[in-house]
Amino acid sequence: MTPLRQDRVMLLGPLLAVLLFLAAIVSSFAYLRLEEAEREREAVQRDVEYTQQRLRARLLEQQEQFVSLGQAISNAEVDPESFASRAAALNRQYPEVQSLTWTDPRSVVRASHTQPSSPPAQWRRVGEPLDGEDARQGFILSQELLQPVFSQPLALRDASRDAMPMLQLHVPLISNGQFVGGLLVEYSVEALLLQGVPVELISRYAMALLDARSGVLAGTVLPARDAKAEPILGRAVGSDILEMPVSPVGNGLVLRAQAYRTSLGLVGSGLFWLVCALSALTVWMLIGTWRHTQRRVQAQRALIAETNFRRAMENSMPTGMRAMDLQGRITYVNAAFCLMTGFDEQHLVGRTAPFPYWPDEDREALAARLEDELRGRITPGGFQVRVKRKDGALFDARMYVSPLIDARGQQTGWMTSMTDITEPNRIRAQLSASYERFTTVLEALDASVSVAPLGSEELLFANKLYRQWFGAVSSGHLELSAQAGVPDSSVSGDLGSTQRDGADADPLAGLPADTVTSAVSESAEVHVFELGKWLEVRTRYLNWVDGRLAQMVIATDITPRRLAEEQAAAQAERAQSASRLITMGEMASSVAHELNQPLTAISNYCNGMISRIRSQQIQEEDLLLALEKTARQAQRAGQIIQRIRAFVKRSESNRSLAEVSHMVHEAVELADIELRRRNVRLSHYVAARLPQLWVDPILIEQVLVNLLKNAAESVDLAQRPAPGRAVELRVVPRQVEGQAAIEFTVTDSGAGLAPEVMEHLYEAFFSTKTEGMGIGLNLCRTIVESHRGRMQAENLYNAGSVSGCRFTFWIPLEPPLLDSSAEPAAAVIPKVAA
Repeated sequence: MTPLRQDRVMLLGPLLAVLLFLAAIVSSFAYLRLEEAEREREAVQRDVEYTQQRLRARLLEQQEQFVSLGQAISNAEVDPESFASRAAALNRQYPEVQSLTWTDPRSVVRASHTQPSSPPAQWRRVGEPLDGEDARQGFILSQELLQPVFSQPLALRDASRDAMPMLQLHVPLISNGQFVGGLLVEYSVEALLLQGVPVELISRYAMALLDARSGVLAGTVLPARDAKAEPILGRAVGSDILEMPVSPVGNGLVLRAQAYRTSLGLVGSGLFWLVCALSALTVWMLIGTWRHTQRRVQAQRALIAETNFRRAMENSMPTGMRAMDLQGRITYVNAAFCLMTGFDEQHLVGRTAPFPYWPDEDREALAARLEDELRGRITPGGFQVRVKRKDGALFDARMYVSPLIDARGQQTGWMTSMTDITEPNRIRAQLSASYERFTTVLEALDASVSVAPLGSEELLFANKLYRQWFGAVSSGHLELSAQAGVPDSSVSGDLGSTQRDGADADPLAGLPADTVTSAVSESAEVHVFELGKWLEVRTRYLNWVDGRLAQMVIATDITPRRLAEEQAAAQAERAQSASRLITMGEMASSVAHELNQPLTAISNYCNGMISRIRSQQIQEEDLLLALEKTARQAQRAGQIIQRIRAFVKRSESNRSLAEVSHMVHEAVELADIELRRRNVRLSHYVAARLPQLWVDPILIEQVLVNLLKNAAESVDLAQRPAPGRAVELRVVPRQVEGQAAIEFTVTDSGAGLAPEVMEHLYEAFFSTKTEGMGIGLNLCRTIVESHRGRMQAENLYNAGSVSGCRFTFWIPLEPPLLDSSAEPAAAVIPKVAA
């Protein structure tokens, strides 16, 4: 048997004896206390039964008195005046009665008498209905049952009238079998308790009346002292507490009694305290012995647990541990060291240099380092060496050396930890190669890339192209971000920016409020005069490697693209002007015919006036009339020429707010010449109160003229009869793709479009006309789309055959936020020599 088990066996005997002794003492005290509690409970039960009988008898006696009064009222023996005297007599006889109220069948008070000491809130006034939910419910119940009914009082349930609980008795008034009213008797529960309980019992018990929810209505309630016991009669709450319902009220009124403590009991006796003191002394001595034994057992367990813990920790660590004495002899290696080198503990413990895990080519260097270790010259950050496994494989390791101190504070050797760093070295090499590749890619980019922190002039990164353009300073980065319209709070006194007062401006205003990873990059096009280049600048906020908020700016040279766009814009403008000239050329015969009419009329008016003047047969009024007609014809010809001149005149793009009705009027006047020549009827409808459009009016007129001219040609080629030769132009507001727009529709009664024509309708230089160039509809769609609109064409059918064609295009009402035709504002960014 081990010493630990022997100590436990020696301790169990005395401990068991003390426990039995304490159990006997506690059992004796408990038996005596139960006997005392039983006697107290029997006394309480006997006195409570007596009190309950007295209260029951008093309530029944009063109920008979009030029933007799009710019968007298029902037999008309008592009027309201005599009722007051009868009620006052009953109040003097029964002090607990607070008020008596006589009500009619509708619960309206006919007569009432209340104790003068009652608060005014309890007085019931003649002519008013009964107030209070309890009074109304009791009145209805007595009317239904035709017998006296006691209410079920609740503690402070009707606090609006008074804070004193009341018990109500409802006596029905019955005459010839009919309910003719009621008699309401209200008791003070406090007075009922004082009048119904004998004085000698009140001095011995804490008497109280409770409601159905155990709420205190009157009396005194003391906290229970003992645990619950089995009841004999009634509902026992404790050994000296008893509760019984009061008849005839029922469970709604409960009488509770609790005996006052009159003796000290066993706890107050001297023998009890003497026994307790001796028992406590014995227990204290045994507990002292037991605790001493327990401390020794705990120390042994802690030592074993600590040893096992350290062994488990050493075996689970991936770090190899090696201990050497002051002569350089290995005294200890852990499992990780053996696993890393491949040698077991027997082959390593007791060995001296050279050790079997030293590579042959590194033995001299390792021997010199071991000599330095033994002399105390150690490196605090450790050192990297190569280690040879048992199978000859080599791996990189880092060793840390520290002195080994014993319990007396003297050094007994050296402890070395070894970590395999082959994988970290490989990862470090890969990261270095990755960084080199990434830097090579950034240096070879044809875009300038720079990163600078907010609130500082430091340049965190700049690629080769940035350094060629701006040098190795951050001024170029800051100016690019400023010209791109990105807020910057980093430096003061920037070129091209206004110095702001730091006390009035928020230095973080304009920065992204969202997380950096979800912030949207911004771009702009700026012109750098010093470089002579157009640059597309893109900016984005990011978290730098050190956690600082930084801004990355990428600038791409877009000078060739800008030149190409300018050339394309010039070509498009020339094509539009050429298209207008071609349109007028195609309409030349119609224009000549249109001009010939006013010119012929002018010639006729002039020849007539000359003939009549020569023959002196004209009067002044006739001459003025002829001259006015001649002037109107000349004005008509001039308007035709002016309209054609404005239409074909080449001008710069000029978008402005234009009236839709004016553009339609000008286009209809120009196209109507061609339509009249082809004998095509033109009808147009423009919705009233249309808003203005942000457009180039000449270009929109060009689209309308082309569509109307094409519609007239289609009708003419279809050789429709005169009633069916019609073209309709409608301009109405529409909701297109969720935005408000103006829709232009040109409908003709021609032969429509063939499917093969519909596929190539908007292609450049595609035309179905022998003399056509195929640029009209292509330019029309280009013009409409440049105004952020859309154009479409469709055939119209009637009984399965094509009855015409409809061209539709729409222009949005809202102008663009940035006019695409306007050049970006020029920015000056100085070039700094590298």
